[in-house]
Amino acid sequence: MLSACRDKAPVKAIDEWADYRKAYSLLTNDPDAAFYYFNRSATSSTNKQQIASAYQSMAFIQSNAGDNYGAQESLIMSLKSLDERNAQDQDYLARDYNGLGMAYSNLNEYDQALTYYQLALQFANAKQLRSNILNNQGNAYKDAKSYSKALACYQSAIRLIDNNSIIYARVLTNLANAKWLQNPHYNAAPELLRSLTIRLGQKDIWGENSSYAHLADFYMDSKPDSALWYARKMFGTASKLKSPDDELTALRKLIVLVPNQSKIYFLRYQRLEDSLQSKRSAEKSQFAVIRYDVEKSKAENLQLQKKNTERQYQLIAVLAAAGLASAFGIWLYRKRQQRLQSETDKEIRESRLQLSQKVHDQVANGIYSIMSEVEHSQELDKTALIDKLDTVYEVSRNIAHDEPGADDNFTKRINALLNAFKKPAIRLAVSGNEPELWELVNKDAKQQLELVLQELMVNMSKHSQATLAHVGFMIDQGDLKIECRDNGVGVTNPDQSGKGLKNTVSRIKRLNGSVTFDTQAATGFCIFIQLPLASS
Repeated sequence: MLSACRDKAPVKAIDEWADYRKAYSLLTNDPDAAFYYFNRSATSSTNKQQIASAYQSMAFIQSNAGDNYGAQESLIMSLKSLDERNAQDQDYLARDYNGLGMAYSNLNEYDQALTYYQLALQFANAKQLRSNILNNQGNAYKDAKSYSKALACYQSAIRLIDNNSIIYARVLTNLANAKWLQNPHYNAAPELLRSLTIRLGQKDIWGENSSYAHLADFYMDSKPDSALWYARKMFGTASKLKSPDDELTALRKLIVLVPNQSKIYFLRYQRLEDSLQSKRSAEKSQFAVIRYDVEKSKAENLQLQKKNTERQYQLIAVLAAAGLASAFGIWLYRKRQQRLQSETDKEIRESRLQLSQKVHDQVANGIYSIMSEVEHSQELDKTALIDKLDTVYEVSRNIAHDEPGADDNFTKRINALLNAFKKPAIRLAVSGNEPELWELVNKDAKQQLELVLQELMVNMSKHSQATLAHVGFMIDQGDLKIECRDNGVGVTNPDQSGKGLKNTVSRIKRLNGSVTFDTQAATGFCIFIQLPLASS
């Protein structure tokens, strides 16, 4: 009872920005770790602006490590989370396009860089952001040696900012440098020195480093001693900043300015460059590994959540299945009983049909054969008649006991069968009925062919009105071929023929044979039967 009265512990809200803040705190001292948490933030957050900002920070880290292609990929991912129609997204869009411009500038692809800077300006509203983009655009024009366009960009940028700010000093330095590059006689020293003074006052060490580099270049030919002093200042500042790129730039200047120590500076330059290349190659690989680890961790968490959800549903599913199983079992039992009853009824119907067909084919046609012989025979042989009736009796008895007929001299049986249908009005010729032929035919095929021939003879006797008939047997290319022909009324449409002919066709097809009716014959009836001996 007491536990029921206790207040429930408040549910702690999930801090969506935790990974992002942690990444930002690591950005200066541990960029690899910062990249990891920015990536986690970008791939797990539902806040589109946080996603965009995280990818922008990842691009910044990659660009500093010399991975400009990786930076491009991160910035494109940032763009995918933004909407150009949303006013709140426009500054993020401007930063993305500005970052893409810088990445292409680093790869010396200035035309592409300028395209992205122009896109960035379309979305940049804040003065400081616009001045930064215009400054970068000026740098691209300057590097492409389009100095007039570069100066126009710098002048547009400098009008947007306070004349004592770090950004002002940066743009003023670039403006002076561009004027000097356009006109080598231009005295850029006052502007360069003013920029340095602003940077020293603002304690902008990175800016100081830039000023030292530009002043060293400016004095390189006119005042080598001043150039050397600024080159050494740059090298010291770059070392303090731990910026290997700036150290390499300073060493290149020192190699030129101090010829007697150029070998020392060159060896140092070479070692530093090799070390930097190795480090950057490792960092590029590391970024890929970090992304893979984050994706893997995310996938594992999703899989774990899925398993927990599945376990919750499993119990419900088992209980539901138990209830359904009983109902399904009853339904299945009843269905099985109905199927068994249906199969039994079908077997009875098929059995009756088979029995009826056997009686028709073997008994009725046999009796008709005897009747035909009695009717048209000039001299009746009682003994032969009794033998034939006894045969019909045996056939009937076999049908009743479901026993196959005897396989005696088949040539003789066929002759007896065909001769029974000879009449004074019908001249019947038989060819090819030889024992050697029937030795190649199996017992089942013989039984079926005997019934087929009997059916054909009954049809001829009853319906054809023929005066001449021929039955021929032959073996040709591994097939048994039978031709039955008469000069009677014929059959115009075999598909509409009686049950006897249909039984004939079905019997032959069961033996993998074929039946062809010659419907083009001028007169009479003609049927061709072809039976492969391999399957007979």
